[in-house]
Amino acid sequence: MSPVSPPPTLREKIGQLLLVGFRGCTPAECGVIARDIREHHIGSIILFDQEMAGGTVDTASRRRNIESPEQVRALLAHLQKQAAVPLLVSIDQEGGRVNRLKPAYGFPESISHEELGRIDQPAETYRHAQATARTLAGLGINFNLAPVVDLDAHPDNPIIKGKGRTFSGDPEKVARHAAEFMRAHRAQGVLTCAKHFPGHGSATGDTHLGLVDVTQTWHERELIPFQRLIAAGLCDAVMSAHVFNRRLDPERPATLSPAVITGVLREKLGFQGVVTSDDMEMKAISSHYGLEKSVPLAIEAGIDLLCFGNNLGYDPDIAGKAAAILVHAVESGRIPAARIDESYQRVLALKRKAGLIT
Repeated sequence: MSPVSPPPTLREKIGQLLLVGFRGCTPAECGVIARDIREHHIGSIILFDQEMAGGTVDTASRRRNIESPEQVRALLAHLQKQAAVPLLVSIDQEGGRVNRLKPAYGFPESISHEELGRIDQPAETYRHAQATARTLAGLGINFNLAPVVDLDAHPDNPIIKGKGRTFSGDPEKVARHAAEFMRAHRAQGVLTCAKHFPGHGSATGDTHLGLVDVTQTWHERELIPFQRLIAAGLCDAVMSAHVFNRRLDPERPATLSPAVITGVLREKLGFQGVVTSDDMEMKAISSHYGLEKSVPLAIEAGIDLLCFGNNLGYDPDIAGKAAAILVHAVESGRIPAARIDESYQRVLALKRKAGLIT
């Protein structure tokens, strides 16, 4: 008989709710994240090609995690060996401007959502997404934080339209192309994430830089792509936006809003999978709430996976700090242990879907 493994501790469960960015391209440079995977039981990581925090103009000094296909494969194999539960390895590989695996590092050219929308041939979207997914799977990356299903809903949008990240202003067309993108990834065994809920396309500001209020510009049709993809069973995960919308919640941005995450996404649209936050270190959250407030609020809102890109600013202890805040929130009685269990089970279900665990 094989020995029965002990049930996971609270800290082990909390570690699975954290998605963390890190510095280093080689195993020797990645001591901090290797420690966090072992000691804080971090369940998910995110790769970037460039350092945003304290970077200089010299690109070489801003390298982050990506130098070549062989290097990425070796790095991820090393980090997976540190994990008791296999890691979700995520990346923003949308194509076009938001593209971490660049030709300069030896990866294939990619095409933006905007270009694919202009071509408007779903089979072509599938073909390009399939090439992306094949590249990711070959590296050991199992979770693409894409597609963007925001609408081209405002001419002055700097971060979605301005970077060619939306398929269209027509929600049905966005849903059609996003569905092909998702199916192509699924065929290669790579998870996807629809973003940014409940819609970032109508914003005129950038949540990386500060609070963005979409109260006057947001329209309910921005929910349609999410609605269609959820109904089709194609959403592995959904990412929240840090946008503030007084009509949905008069007090909090979407990531921290039970009305938006639980009320609209879970109850109205029926999504039961993993909800991941956008980067908790974006100024829309960090400069208004800070870590101590935002971490418990996000979990209370219904977020399952807290993303700390650790790239807009860099803190080698961010994982331990976030974990400690959640442990305290549970031990003090603020967050019920059952709420942690709920997210823990969703994350494990996502890992099963990716074939990481049985």
